[in-house]
Amino acid sequence: MKTGQIHVQTENIFPIIKKFLYSDHEIFLRELVSNAVDATQKLNVLAKNGEFKDKLGDLKVEILLDKDAKTLTIRDNGIGMSAEEIDKYINQIAFSGAEEFVEKYKGKEGAEQIIGHFGLGFYSAFMVAEKVQIRTLSRIKGSQAVQWESNGSPQFTLEDIDKSSRGTDIVLYINEESVEFLDKQRIQGILDKYCKFLPIPVFFGDKTEYIDSPEGEKDDKGNIKRVAVEVPNQINNPSPAWTKAPIDLKQEDYDAFYRELYPMTFEQPLFHIHLNVDYPFNLTGILYFPKIKENVEVQRNKINLFCNQVFITDSVAEIVPEFLTLLHGVIDSPDIPLNVSRSYLQSDGNVKKISAHITKKVADKLAEMYKKDRSDFEAKWPDLQIFVQYGMLSEDKFAEKAKDFSLFKNTDQQFYTIQEFIDKVKPLQTDKNDKTILLYTHDKEEQYAFVKKAKERGYEVLELEGPLAPHWISKLEQSFENISFARVDADSMDKLIQKTEEIPSKLSKDDEQKLKPLFEEQVNKEKFTVQFESMSEKEAPIIITQPEFIRRMMEQQKLGGGGGFYGAFPEMLNITVNANHPAISKLLTLKKKEKVQSAKQLVDLAMLAQGLLKGEALDAFISRNIEHIA
Repeated sequence: MKTGQIHVQTENIFPIIKKFLYSDHEIFLRELVSNAVDATQKLNVLAKNGEFKDKLGDLKVEILLDKDAKTLTIRDNGIGMSAEEIDKYINQIAFSGAEEFVEKYKGKEGAEQIIGHFGLGFYSAFMVAEKVQIRTLSRIKGSQAVQWESNGSPQFTLEDIDKSSRGTDIVLYINEESVEFLDKQRIQGILDKYCKFLPIPVFFGDKTEYIDSPEGEKDDKGNIKRVAVEVPNQINNPSPAWTKAPIDLKQEDYDAFYRELYPMTFEQPLFHIHLNVDYPFNLTGILYFPKIKENVEVQRNKINLFCNQVFITDSVAEIVPEFLTLLHGVIDSPDIPLNVSRSYLQSDGNVKKISAHITKKVADKLAEMYKKDRSDFEAKWPDLQIFVQYGMLSEDKFAEKAKDFSLFKNTDQQFYTIQEFIDKVKPLQTDKNDKTILLYTHDKEEQYAFVKKAKERGYEVLELEGPLAPHWISKLEQSFENISFARVDADSMDKLIQKTEEIPSKLSKDDEQKLKPLFEEQVNKEKFTVQFESMSEKEAPIIITQPEFIRRMMEQQKLGGGGGFYGAFPEMLNITVNANHPAISKLLTLKKKEKVQSAKQLVDLAMLAQGLLKGEALDAFISRNIEHIA
């Protein structure tokens, strides 16, 4: 037996590992299983190269739990190690690297995401173990099996043992603070999380399966009985869909993989994108486009980042643009640095290239779908709309491409691209300042009267709804020359699309001054502004509107994206009196009591049309009208 000291000058290296290397101690199992898989894969490579000529057997990794002995063992039948290799790879390299790591990254964000860098993966075992053994037999013929042991200090022992099977056992004697890792369900959960798609079969215990009775026994109905049998529990799929060539996969394969990733999701995705790049960086993966709900926040963190099929994280905001975090699926790349801070990730050259590539692939896929089958794309648009709008708001390069396939829908349920709609309405909806006004409604039933008035003039009205709509239309106004969006209830139609001709007023300025206080008495003057306007007699006597700018800033403020600089926007509404409506002229001829009652009725009707008449005011309006009928 040999004893010695690991080559390390920092005596407190183990406490640093336990408290600093990984904030989440469950990572130890990912590290050790990944190392075991790596050792197994290396043997496979040696065999293919002709450097290993013995039988490979069934290459696999096993996790063995012994609750009574308080041990957890990670076993592989890979390359194994000799005494010299243990000395080289465990006693020397690991801790010269460890000191380098501690100096370079201590206290920096992201250090917990290290994956075996600097040889520290194996030593994560000491976060949960009071003693660790390596029992190993090299793949080289005639090798002597050896056992390395350490209790978490720089001292170790190395001795010869009897071991007939090639490969390595890492035996962890779990410490008192980490007894949770002696629970079968806890270990199963960690393996499911990190090792679900490792490239070598990984087994943990047994599971119950039901098969047809081998003896052919039948039940009372004459059917062959199903009997329970215990079979090895393989926790991973070594060949997930993203590791295969797209040409080898059918749509049902992609659908099956989506269900494998998200077994609790019942809706199928709209489409998928298969990533397969080997230059100038390595990137594979499959991204799915889900049906996005109104609340975009609940859609996030559904992209799983892998490194050589080892799960790393589901937080990929620093690796892909923010809007792409709404996608689901898998990204696998060994070229994403995992041992650095998030701020460094955002400036890393490879990460930028990967991010730009994924953005381009998504934009190209959407453009291809639009060109290939426009009617199908239009059918999918309600589910695509929020995503595309979000992308256009957050990524200029995506926005440039997306202008060609972003769609508008009018109130007749017809779809147009942005430019198609501008070209269609330009002749009729261009104002005296040569600006094309794009009218829209957020609810065509709620704003029915306004939509009807617009369509009577031959105007087209868009349906624009959703949480991003106010931001999106502001973005489009900046991107396209001489256009402006206006909601149909933002003002009178004559003011929304001002033409050169003006309708003369039937009221004098003196008449307006007499009537204005009459209407102001019916409303809260801090919220409502009374104004007179010359409109067609066919328009309503009074309309209540909210200026486009004020309403849009209020909507953006609710989303946290606008108005902050100016402070909170109070609700401000205009009561616009139609100076040419007969009912307004008639008020001048009425006695005071009748004049007040009529003004009240006209204001209440306008309030009712906009859904603003509520509570006591609505009750009084109903009672008053019932009395009038009676």
